[in-house]
Amino acid sequence: MNRRDLVLAILAAADGQSYSPVQIQKAAFLVTRNVPEVVSEGDPFHFVAYDYGPFDRAVYSEAEMLQIQGHAQVNQSSGRWRTYSTSPVGLSRGREILESLPQPQREYITRVSSWVRSLDFATLVKSIYEAYPDTKANSIFQG
Repeated sequence: MNRRDLVLAILAAADGQSYSPVQIQKAAFLVTRNVPEVVSEGDPFHFVAYDYGPFDRAVYSEAEMLQIQGHAQVNQSSGRWRTYSTSPVGLSRGREILESLPQPQREYITRVSSWVRSLDFATLVKSIYEAYPDTKANSIFQG
């Protein structure tokens, strides 16, 4: 799987619900960090410690490419950020990708998806910092 397929699989694990920027970033980080073999084709993500923890601009780039391909929806929210979700076609394709994974990987992605979407911004960032203190190095987060 390449990293674009991973982003689509993460989006599909939400069954049409959307992710905030921090949620999609942290989901991709957790999967990449804890199941690194899932991205076996092409460049992996390269997360760096940033303002709010682990960040890789390529997560957004892959989501935007998925939108161009008709597999994702990237929408402006009522705030200053975007939301990320699958299109109907993308949901179908993302589920196929998930189903092609070994069960432990599929279940992990599904659990991560649910977990990151269940938390508000501050709680999610704090939780990542507690579990991965190295990702706090350049933080501006004071929560």
